Amino acid sequence: MDKWVCGPCGYVYDPAEGDPDGGIAPGTAFEDLPEDWVCPVCGATKDMFELE
Repeated sequence: MDKWVCGPCGYVYDPAEGDPDGGIAPGTAFEDLPEDWVCPVCGATKDMFELE
């Protein structure tokens, strides 16, 4: 699965790891994240992420 990078802070969303603190299970593709999901580091919205 593809990794996605947050433009403002550089956080990398890795689908293999998910976002456990945000309630996102490992194996969740970026495209399947809820529309209201935000970067756990800086709060940027999904549209601020770019494919790594």
